[in-house]
Amino acid sequence: MATIGMGDIKKGVRLEIDGSPYKVIEFLHVKPGKGAAFVRMKVKNLQNGKVLEKTVHAGDKFEVPELEYKKMQYLY
Repeated sequence: MATIGMGDIKKGVRLEIDGSPYKVIEFLHVKPGKGAAFVRMKVKNLQNGKVLEKTVHAGDKFEVPELEYKKMQYLY
C-alpha cells in the first residue's frame, strides 16, 4: 500500500487513520520558532461523517485507503 507523509497532506487527500478512511477538509502547516514543524488538519470520516482535528509531526505516515467509486442514479 502507498503511504502519505506530512509533506503530502493537502486539501481533499484521503488517508487512513486507525483503520477508518478520512478526507482532509483543511490543513495548516505550522513552523514554530522553536521546535520542529507540524501540520494541523481537520479530517472528515468517510463512514460516519464525523470531523476530527489531528496534529501530524514530521515522520508520521498514513496509509492510502482503497476506495471504490461508483456512478449512481436516483430513480423516483
